[in-house]
Amino acid sequence: MTDHLELVIITGMSGAGKTVAMQSFEDMGYYCIDNMPPNLLPTFWNLVRESGQFSKIALVMDLRMKDFFEEIEQALKTLDDSPHITSRIVFLEATDMELVSRYKESRRVHPLARNERTIEGIKKERELLKEIKMKSQLVIDTSDLTPRQLREKLIGKFKTKDKEMFRVEMVSFGFKYGSPIDADIVMDVRFLPNPHYIDDLRPKTGLEKEVYDYVMQQKETESFYKHFTQLLETTLPGYKKEGKSNLTIAIGCTGGKHRSVALVERIANKIKADGYPVNISHRDKDKVKESVVRS
Repeated sequence: MTDHLELVIITGMSGAGKTVAMQSFEDMGYYCIDNMPPNLLPTFWNLVRESGQFSKIALVMDLRMKDFFEEIEQALKTLDDSPHITSRIVFLEATDMELVSRYKESRRVHPLARNERTIEGIKKERELLKEIKMKSQLVIDTSDLTPRQLREKLIGKFKTKDKEMFRVEMVSFGFKYGSPIDADIVMDVRFLPNPHYIDDLRPKTGLEKEVYDYVMQQKETESFYKHFTQLLETTLPGYKKEGKSNLTIAIGCTGGKHRSVALVERIANKIKADGYPVNISHRDKDKVKESVVRS
């Protein structure tokens, strides 16, 4: 069972940025749910607490209907009475002019203006939401904010000190099996001498010392490593500053077993030493072994 649970309710004007807000909370490690009816909140919260799997949850709630407002009031009162739960409401708003502009740009119809002008729907919604806005712990006007700026503002308010937002995924692969479709940066190291042609090294992988040392002893390897890590020293801070939550770097050789594996290990250690969280995966290093077993 989780000792303490943190709940954030994201609400506000339609078109004010609730989707961006939910994505930002997801990147901060919150379990996010969109459009949960308020009357289900206490039951859902009890299930989450008993499961012990989540400590931080963000819910996007549509509170335009009056009965929904009354339900959320009662649900929050029940949660606030518990010493195990901290709940906060984030309210997003924007000026009428900006909301009209966003609806025109998206060509969407305002949910409260099906048969009338967009501005009339915005006015109705603003009136319905004025009470929940007054009770919100954080109100953000997104009129002059880009999605990135809204993300930065939310992260500044809710990011915990022990949670690192930006991480690097290092992947080795073999070009003969195709490039990773989720890679942001792909490097081809097939120009390096190939351990595959050395009988003693062929059955081993880049995780084993003999192969690793062979790859690293090549002068081409040292030149590549030096220039590529210098590139990363410039680009990683930029990616992080731009709000990217993760960066996938894929390094490929022919079969994804020797050269790419060894280099991913070395480069990942360098990135870790520079203070970035790194996950390592070797997609294809066992592909040959697997095909032998099948046959």
